[in-house]
Amino acid sequence: MIDIALNISLLKSQLPAAVRIVAVSKKKSVSDIMVAYNTGHRMFGENRVQELLSKKDNLPSDIEWHLIGHLQRNKVKFIVPFISMIESVDSAKLLSVINSEAEKAGRVINCLLQFHIAKEETKFGFNLEEVHQMLDSQDFKNLENVNICGVMGMATFTENTDQISGEFKFLRDCHIALKGKYFREHNQFREISMGMSGDYSLAVKEGSTIVRIGSLIFGERINELV
Repeated sequence: MIDIALNISLLKSQLPAAVRIVAVSKKKSVSDIMVAYNTGHRMFGENRVQELLSKKDNLPSDIEWHLIGHLQRNKVKFIVPFISMIESVDSAKLLSVINSEAEKAGRVINCLLQFHIAKEETKFGFNLEEVHQMLDSQDFKNLENVNICGVMGMATFTENTDQISGEFKFLRDCHIALKGKYFREHNQFREISMGMSGDYSLAVKEGSTIVRIGSLIFGERINELV
């Protein structure tokens, strides 16, 4: 029997105070999410827009929802009215659509720039050159309804801890470089979202400020990797 409340308590006791947990609730029931919510936890992450929409109206309105999976541009409009953060901004086109929909909704949306740090082609994300090109562009300077809060990345799914740590270090170095060149005066640019259930301890050592934890809180399902 999974003790969700105990799992959250243990995780929070092990993490530095400055590191926040996004409880990854994909494929988890509303009742499971409520167990976590009743511990006082408020940050939850979903990978898919459709699943997020099916849950949110059955859950308390003060949940801080993070979209952490690949986001299709035609689905942005459905989450902009309520989303707390879009962690998976992986293209300039997507950021532009988020800005446009946020303007319509009268909101400013917190976003993270997703970097492709893994040695896996199936994962999404910018490379550093692409981010520099975007941030140097006039189009980016015209975006007034997005707030870039930092970077996000997913390491390679491997047992090679040196490789994983190296990928996390690279993401941290990207954050430092972008902070120094583009966001020196922006206090909100402080987040490094990296680390999941299998590698969060390595991520924290390399400077993670947000870890995305699913199975260590809610337990795993057969054929499910969280």
